[in-house]
Amino acid sequence: MAAMTDTDLISILKPRYAEKPGFTHRWGHLYGSGFGLVIQQTAQQHAGLLIVVTESSTTAQRLEDEIRFYIKGSDIPLLTFPDWETLPYDVFSPHQDIISDRLATLYQLPRLKRGILVVSVQTLMQRVSPRAFLDQHCLFLELGQRLDLAEMRLRLDNGGYRHVATVMEHGEFTIRGSLLDLFPMGSSHPYRIELFDDEIETIRTFNPETQRSLEKTEQIRLLPAREFPLHKEAISQFRQTYRARFEGDPSRSIVYKDISNGNASPGIEYYLRLFFDELDSLFNYLPQNSLLLTLNGIEEAAQGFWQDIGTRYEQHRHDVSRPILPPIDIFLGVEEVFARCKGFTRIELQHFAYEERSGGSNFSSLAPPQLTLDARASEPAATLLAFLGDFDGRILFVAETTGRRETMLELLRGHDIQPSPFDTWQAFLDASARIGITVAPLEHGLLLAEPKIAVIAEPQIFGRQVMQRRRRQRAQRDTDSIVRNLAELTSGAPVVHEEYGVGRYLGLQTLQTGELQTEFLTLEYAGGDKLYVPVASLHLISRYTGTTPETAPLHRLGSGQWEKACRKARERVRDVAAELLDIYARREARQGFAYPY
Repeated sequence: MAAMTDTDLISILKPRYAEKPGFTHRWGHLYGSGFGLVIQQTAQQHAGLLIVVTESSTTAQRLEDEIRFYIKGSDIPLLTFPDWETLPYDVFSPHQDIISDRLATLYQLPRLKRGILVVSVQTLMQRVSPRAFLDQHCLFLELGQRLDLAEMRLRLDNGGYRHVATVMEHGEFTIRGSLLDLFPMGSSHPYRIELFDDEIETIRTFNPETQRSLEKTEQIRLLPAREFPLHKEAISQFRQTYRARFEGDPSRSIVYKDISNGNASPGIEYYLRLFFDELDSLFNYLPQNSLLLTLNGIEEAAQGFWQDIGTRYEQHRHDVSRPILPPIDIFLGVEEVFARCKGFTRIELQHFAYEERSGGSNFSSLAPPQLTLDARASEPAATLLAFLGDFDGRILFVAETTGRRETMLELLRGHDIQPSPFDTWQAFLDASARIGITVAPLEHGLLLAEPKIAVIAEPQIFGRQVMQRRRRQRAQRDTDSIVRNLAELTSGAPVVHEEYGVGRYLGLQTLQTGELQTEFLTLEYAGGDKLYVPVASLHLISRYTGTTPETAPLHRLGSGQWEKACRKARERVRDVAAELLDIYARREARQGFAYPY
């Protein structure tokens, strides 16, 4: 079978449109991961930015995975603009990694000539910092530049960066003699800047876990650490605007006192309007020639989100210690969002076919078959084998990880099926192999009628519930570290809460909850924050098993440090497992190799 080029695929899918601002095209019959494929094909033709709007953050994440699978290996950038992941008017701030991604995207958007941005309609409704804020607070550092460390520390403090002993996360810095360690927002690595007198001599990336220097670079870009300023003038404007907007004594407000002292209060993002004369929206950052692609259901999702905002506003607006701004100061209204959408050429994407009289275009994709293994049957893979025997086109299997790929290969080879390995979708198209296999977190497969190509994702074989259960599975707790009795705890001892991380046990405290008096374990976290855990929840507490309990690193409540540490640990375990599977596979492939008995 001859190889199929990407140009051939474009001509068959025919994602054609006319660029007419205010005009809406309709594309239908897109099943499975067809959305991701047609978006990738459109991005290759469009000389500008594609904005893809989904009805939820979950759909946005799934679609990003699909697009990344089909676009891998091309030069088209895929940007994300994540949601804060907090409820409206929450008293928690987003994690620094989220702020980093948002600031990086806002900075890149006006400068981007082409690319893809995936965003949920709820995130699109958020008002954001003015473009002038990022332009004024962006700083470049390069080799040979003169740098006054005292001035730089003041500038970093004003920009919201935190001075720490060891740089581990976005928005942190430390100064040791002539060395400046810095983790800029929007950067994937922290940097170590070494000075000779007052001149930048070297700039290197470094590993935050080992603190080892890595690769050299000549220039770094420094974005602000927050989506708002916190220097003297900004604090003054906040105080003045706060007093003008809210009645009563501002000294009774926790938020007002925190900002007056130069501290970013948790949930301060919902007071963003008080730092600026006006706020922008994501639309203000988009190039004029952007193409807007929307998924079905975004109008209903926007209406539902606006109602949820109103409900949350009514629940929280009577708190005199924390007065809140009306929704219109923080979010775009539904009508305003879709009025702004009319300024772009819009393409609506949906699964079912459009009628010809509606002016829609339909594609040649079909619903991917469900090929789930049946463990109770005499031949568990009968459905899969029947499909492989009947389908006379090309087939690409997609496993979630390298480890899962080995499991899938073992299944296929057991039935004399030998898929060829490929790194990307494009590599598969360029080759002539009838059956291939690759690795990607793809949730939905693809079935094209013309040309005949089937992409079989792992959930089609092993079931979506199996994948979801695997993703939600938590590591087993070390039975030796579980605290079974309060007598096992001593005051000042470091402990680990399953959901909040490492803190110090300060003893028991009796608190009044409603009409009952209940005993709580008091745990102290970084910054002096306290967590009160009911004695009935003792099973959530484990002893800290580090080598030096006296210097156990305390986590910061609400910062996401613990979640990030857990995520990194899971990633390391997965990588080690994949390496072991690869080693065992190589051993099996070696002729004459035998395990010793």
